[in-house]
Amino acid sequence: MEQKQPHPKTDNFSIAVDYDHKATEFRPFSLSSPHMRAFHLAWLSLFSCFFSTFAIPPLLEVIRKDLNLTQTDIGRAGIASFIGSIFSRLAMGPACDMFGPRIASATLSLLTAPIVLSTSLISSANSFILVRFLIGFCLANFVASQFWMSSMFSGCVVGLANGFAAGWANVGSGMTQLAMPLVYTMFTNCLNIPSYISWRIAFIFPAIFQAGTAILVLVYGQDLPDGNYKRKITNKQSENLWSVVFNGLKNYRGWILGLTYGFCFGVELTTDNIIAEYFYNRFHVNIDMAGAIAASFGLANCVSRPVGGIISDKMGKRFGMRGRLWSLWGVQTVAGLMCVLLGRVNTVGPSVLVMACFSLFVQAASGLTFGIVPFVSKRSLGVISGMTGSCGTLGAVITQLLLFSGSTKFSTQTSISIMGLMMIVFTLPITLICFPRWGGMFCASSIDEEDDENYHLLK
Repeated sequence: MEQKQPHPKTDNFSIAVDYDHKATEFRPFSLSSPHMRAFHLAWLSLFSCFFSTFAIPPLLEVIRKDLNLTQTDIGRAGIASFIGSIFSRLAMGPACDMFGPRIASATLSLLTAPIVLSTSLISSANSFILVRFLIGFCLANFVASQFWMSSMFSGCVVGLANGFAAGWANVGSGMTQLAMPLVYTMFTNCLNIPSYISWRIAFIFPAIFQAGTAILVLVYGQDLPDGNYKRKITNKQSENLWSVVFNGLKNYRGWILGLTYGFCFGVELTTDNIIAEYFYNRFHVNIDMAGAIAASFGLANCVSRPVGGIISDKMGKRFGMRGRLWSLWGVQTVAGLMCVLLGRVNTVGPSVLVMACFSLFVQAASGLTFGIVPFVSKRSLGVISGMTGSCGTLGAVITQLLLFSGSTKFSTQTSISIMGLMMIVFTLPITLICFPRWGGMFCASSIDEEDDENYHLLK
């Protein structure tokens, strides 16, 4: 069994918990402390980071004209935004292991909020690229969010909690595609403010939003069911940071999940970056319509990523780890096929429909991935989460650099189809994952029932 047995509600908690006081039930519309309050703070804080990071793409045509950006400049800026996230996500894992997700998350959001605000001051291609690079650091809050959920929820619902937290947060990448053009239009049409000033003023809103959510996390958040992280670790021997990091880095399952995540979430990030411009240029829709279409891609996260978490937990209960792994492989392969088809459709209506189907599967695959991550290593959970999360953005860098950098010889539609083929190929290594305790897609458990508890304690 991969789940611990729950015990009844206690006086300290309003929902059922296991013997580590992790919640064994998930109530997304509850604010009960500390489990559900942590859930809402985690997704809202990450939502603001996605909103900030992807606030630029929907206004790209306006910014391009004002700053005289070339297609190469835009491609480099897109890559830069993901490179920043790679390094910050790698660092966020150990930071969560040592200081807890609350402090790590809020500190990063407060440090990057002024950078979001500085978008209103850029005046050249170089400063545009630099700002996108630095804003990308805030996406490391994804690692803190997933770490926080894995610390608060038991194995029987951790996929669900991770899926909902990340799914609702990722809606920020779609909401900003819809909101930023509306804010810009309000300034230009209703208040008669010149275009070159309006787009700059618009970035005040995501900066304030991000800083506000960070303060909420600090004031109302709690790292663990029994208290904050610092208080918990004073009662046990502190582990050496490098020992924790090395334990995670040497785990091949973490690297395979990172590769897989690079070609589901990484592809999703790349699509967020290019989809509005793709519909604007290929099908000649106006900027508001292109933003609305792009918003629908990100908004699907509200449903699709949580569904991935639900599928992972359901298949885990019925078939064990084998069910989780097969579900991930199947869903991500279908997502790759949808991506190939997206680049082959030549009319706007069917293209939007295929894009919607693609978004559902690729985002569900991300939820399925993080339905497996908490089982890789209990000791180095933050490191594994950071590895997987950073590989997600590394996948975005690779696809953006190879296919959408401005120097590629392929058209955008052909590049989208090639990206789908890459998804299908790089999902295959999932078949190599095998857990001694739970087995894999083609292998059985290698640990006897009487040794199970000892293995759990070691990991």
